Amino acid sequence: MDQIRLGLDPLPKKTRKEIFLDEMERVVPWSELVALIQPHARGAHQALGGRPPFAIETMLRIHCLQLWWNLSDPAMEEELHERPLYRRFVGLEGAARLPDETTILRFRHLLEKQQLAPQVLATINAGLAQQGLMLKTGTVVDATIIAAPSSTKNASGERDPEMHQTKKGNQWHFGMKAHIGVDAESGLVHSVIGTAANVNDVTQAHKLLHGQETDVLADAGYQGVDKRNPDLQVNWHVAMRPGKRKALDLSSELARDIDRVEQIKASIRAKVEHPFRVIKQQFGYAKVRYRGLAKNTARLTMLFALSNLWMARRQLLGSQA
Repeated sequence: MDQIRLGLDPLPKKTRKEIFLDEMERVVPWSELVALIQPHARGAHQALGGRPPFAIETMLRIHCLQLWWNLSDPAMEEELHERPLYRRFVGLEGAARLPDETTILRFRHLLEKQQLAPQVLATINAGLAQQGLMLKTGTVVDATIIAAPSSTKNASGERDPEMHQTKKGNQWHFGMKAHIGVDAESGLVHSVIGTAANVNDVTQAHKLLHGQETDVLADAGYQGVDKRNPDLQVNWHVAMRPGKRKALDLSSELARDIDRVEQIKASIRAKVEHPFRVIKQQFGYAKVRYRGLAKNTARLTMLFALSNLWMARRQLLGSQA
């Protein structure tokens, strides 16, 4: 009542979006990423009509908002107009004008054309390594299917020719695959490859290694990977096929030991599922947004780079404190 008499409002509660953006504000290495992008810009993100371009950091922050909430270019433009929180985050609070969807698209095309997404991932990981969060002695490899629209009811009358279908279990899926290599200790992603969905996981395994690991873990889908790449000086720990493991006679001590080893390998491999969960559940990227592998792979790489920061945010914020 005293607050009402004095004309004061109680302090508003921080929403989950505000808390999330506050944390990302502190853990994303904005200055390093701006320095990476700046030499390639040259006005590529400039608005129509010859008006002064928006700052690189502003456009990068807008691009991150798109990734975190899986927004299209037109939807991002509308969100900037509707949400003061977003305008404050990108540094356009009280600005006379806001980027339109074409300006947002041009910045995204800049990142794709200059192939900056892998460099963004490398820059972020370098900072995480300095904090001691990536040990690089072991790698876990895996892949997940990202669905694509299978309908032909579009302007071209056909599905995306770079996407393909594959069978997983008893179900067919159409789209692409995201192959990743993660640090076995921290679960942070260090390598990303995008292929059509029908590409076998084992063919991409060697491309997911950074060269400093001594041990690599993978699920049963990577059986025979050591024979495909005999020159690699790493120890492959591939899971036993489910049917073969199920057939173990656990009354035998040797079989029980084998089963315990499989459990240990599975517990380590589980870390590779965390980045998939973040981009699909936390960031909402369950279906491709563009046509073609290159654009979607660039988006996936940026998503995994940001997922690394999200998964390591508590350690990063703790070190800052």
